[in-house]
Amino acid sequence: MTPNRVTSHRTLLRRFTRAAAGALIAGLALGATPAQGVERSTDLPEFDFSACPAVDELPAGADPGTWRCEVMHATGHLRMGGVDEPLTEPLKIAFAEGRVDGEFRQVFGKMTAAPIRVGRSPLTLTPQYGGYADFLSDDSRRGEFDITFAIGAAHGWPAFVKQGCAVGSDEDAVHLVLKDTVPTRVISKDPLVVTFGAQDAEFAAPGTSGCGPASRALDRVLGLPSAAGANVFRMDVTVAIRPYTGTGGDE
Repeated sequence: MTPNRVTSHRTLLRRFTRAAAGALIAGLALGATPAQGVERSTDLPEFDFSACPAVDELPAGADPGTWRCEVMHATGHLRMGGVDEPLTEPLKIAFAEGRVDGEFRQVFGKMTAAPIRVGRSPLTLTPQYGGYADFLSDDSRRGEFDITFAIGAAHGWPAFVKQGCAVGSDEDAVHLVLKDTVPTRVISKDPLVVTFGAQDAEFAAPGTSGCGPASRALDRVLGLPSAAGANVFRMDVTVAIRPYTGTGGDE
């Protein structure tokens, strides 16, 4: 299933970077006055704005002068079934957001992540975009998106897992609904960079798909499927925000 990169108004009136969305719409950082003395951090990570959707990928009628790209880096911890591992390498997501005729719209750009080693086994899980994202927040949630985990083998082990083998699928992905755990904080005004914490401790994890005869054994090793309430995806998030105009256009 190939997802439509431009998310509809009906599916978009949900959740995510509420503060970041308001920041550039209102011309204020996070809809509130930043803490005094906030300066550019010398320890900011490198944000890849080339992963942003191009100007010609924005919805018809979108004014690039009012749109912005957000690049999110997230580390944290994943507990899912029998998997209990830190996310030390950042999961990275880029997307564009703005308004068309007064309606909030988003365009998903790209998601990349490093493989997560599963305990002392040769298995790795690589987070992948599951075909749905909504990064508009409200008072009850920070946002939501679908994710699958490509199953592979660590370097030096034979490639015994077939290509396309994953936890979940586009039709039955891990659906994360993130709630705040740490308040949003501005750590840089130039560029605008914010941090916050979020997690989903209520999602259900499906079994494996596309793994052929190995599916049953992989499900047993990974402890899948796993019911809602037995899993936690915790994220420590840093987001860089940049307008489309004055930064080279369709970066």
